[in-house]
Amino acid sequence: MADSWQQELRAKGYRVTPQRQLVLEAVTNLEHGTPEEICTEVQRTARGVNISTVYRTLELLEELGLVKHAHLGHGPPNYHLAAEAEHIHLVCRGCHNVEDVDPAVAEGLAALLERDQGFETDVHHLTVYGRCKECRGG
Repeated sequence: MADSWQQELRAKGYRVTPQRQLVLEAVTNLEHGTPEEICTEVQRTARGVNISTVYRTLELLEELGLVKHAHLGHGPPNYHLAAEAEHIHLVCRGCHNVEDVDPAVAEGLAALLERDQGFETDVHHLTVYGRCKECRGG
């Protein structure tokens, strides 16, 4: 992946900077990270990188299709690699754990919404809230 994102940046006229590499590595390591969490991760290696640099970098990486964001609650968005974005988020209201599941699990719901409402569902940007097995005592 490292070669492809570097090539993508260069092809679009952007430089490959250490900050961009660190932000992308932090997104990879965290799997689902808020800008603040990503900044904290980046600052473990480069203390001089501030939150505004992280926001600008995330914006650029999203424009280039390298990362995507998802809203997993009322707070800031969470970022994850675009290459791993083909999933539905299950968010536990008890422990706040986020689990990724295959979008195929929502095919029945999407088909029903299409048939009954004429609504085309983007299940790749779907977040479902509930309680996980552990929080339910199972």
